[in-house]
Amino acid sequence: MTSRVVTGYRPTGRLHLGHLLGTIDSMLELQAAHHCYFFIADWHALTTDYEDPSRIAQDTRDVVLDWIAAGVDPFRTTIYKQSDIPEVAELALAFSMVTPLSWLERNPTYKEQLRELYGREIATYGFVGYPVLQCADITIVGGETVPVGEDQLPHLELTREIVRRFNRLYGDLFPEPAAMLTEARKVLGPDGRKMSKSYGNVIWLDDPPERIREVVRTAVTDPNKVRRTDPGDPFVCNVWRWWRDFFPAEEPRVVGGCQAGELGCVQDKDDLAERLGERLAAFRERRAELASKPGMAEEVLSAGRAKVRPIATETMERVRDAMGLPHTKKVTA
Repeated sequence: MTSRVVTGYRPTGRLHLGHLLGTIDSMLELQAAHHCYFFIADWHALTTDYEDPSRIAQDTRDVVLDWIAAGVDPFRTTIYKQSDIPEVAELALAFSMVTPLSWLERNPTYKEQLRELYGREIATYGFVGYPVLQCADITIVGGETVPVGEDQLPHLELTREIVRRFNRLYGDLFPEPAAMLTEARKVLGPDGRKMSKSYGNVIWLDDPPERIREVVRTAVTDPNKVRRTDPGDPFVCNVWRWWRDFFPAEEPRVVGGCQAGELGCVQDKDDLAERLGERLAAFRERRAELASKPGMAEEVLSAGRAKVRPIATETMERVRDAMGLPHTKKVTA
């Protein structure tokens, strides 16, 4: 059944292989069957990068072009920037009035981020309150479905709790957004850690073949397989994981060749790098074509803004009525 799907993406840089499985694949499947609202969460980026926001504008453009190059269709979906919709901030303020502080303090992501970013001053009002802003992101366009991994279910449940309380106080204004479980697949970098820009262990989707080969050749393999003819254990090898994730049909050949001592690690890495380069060739070509069109990302975001502003304005009119607040002047996109 068709529903209104909402998902956001923090602009933290270009997309890499870790984004391809799950995130991008999920977006492509969703746009074929649902009314999709995909937004760039630039306000959310400020929760951790407020001290140096100089990259947010460029990162936002990069994400838009990367999405389109990967197959997200701006004519079938609505792509917009969070900060282009001021009603989101107003709705977040309204939600903050009814959200108990204890709900926010028990948020597992808040505690995890405090540990991971130890030494940085992120214990701010904006950071602890980001789930309230997230709730506004979803409900401002009447979001009915939110694609999430299983580990993100507690975050969506907090949105549902806020919506339930708000509806109980002011009337049935918003649907409770339902989770659409997606397969959360963690792609590892060559060093065995999660592929992440912060670790510097990524293969970017627009990397040329030579850089892909350079990164793949650094991948950790079975330390006991010294010579090509030594039987190896592919299941402790990061190269095997990439074969499994991106080319599952090739996995039996790779596993058998490694275990039998017929496939050397160097050859295995070069074969994988060649296949990855081929798989990403269409993306590289499309991405370069989009980059050659100045203002392309801005045009897409402007079109998205024009579609979302009237919806957001209508939402806030209903919220103001319910809360006994005066209306503002109507705006156009």
